[in-house]
Amino acid sequence: MESALACLSPEHLQLLGSKVRLIVYPASRASESEMTTNNKNGPKAKLSAYRQILERKAEEVRGSMSAQKAAQVVARLDVPSDEGDLSQQHHEEWIFLNRNTIDMKLLREISDALRRMEHGSYGVCPECEEPISGKRLDAVPWARYCVTCQERIAERVAQGEEVDEYQEA
Repeated sequence: MESALACLSPEHLQLLGSKVRLIVYPASRASESEMTTNNKNGPKAKLSAYRQILERKAEEVRGSMSAQKAAQVVARLDVPSDEGDLSQQHHEEWIFLNRNTIDMKLLREISDALRRMEHGSYGVCPECEEPISGKRLDAVPWARYCVTCQERIAERVAQGEEVDEYQEA
């Protein structure tokens, strides 16, 4: 048994407590059905936990983008008393709009992660087609790329290379 395990790559081995389970991803992609076949401590429980985390985060982001907050920002004095007030008002509007832009991008990334769960490609990097580490998904459950590929993409962006909108994430 040990010799059979020694010839496998680390990406195909998953340690669960004292047991070793072999996970084979057809065409380097793990379907949701494969991720849900293990015991309660395995990927099925993790996938469900990630789904709950993503859904809660989406609600939190939607709440921060509420119409009430938008109304507070734009419901300012029609005629500011001086240039300082006008400057402050414009600055607050600018911050609000930038924050909304960031929140919209995060909401799209969360929705994409939930969609990948439905299609069975969640947790697999589309760049290298290898599984994304559990530590990365624990830290950023909406992560599309593994750390290595994300760093390569960030390098390309820093060098001014045009990349796909999804690669910038």
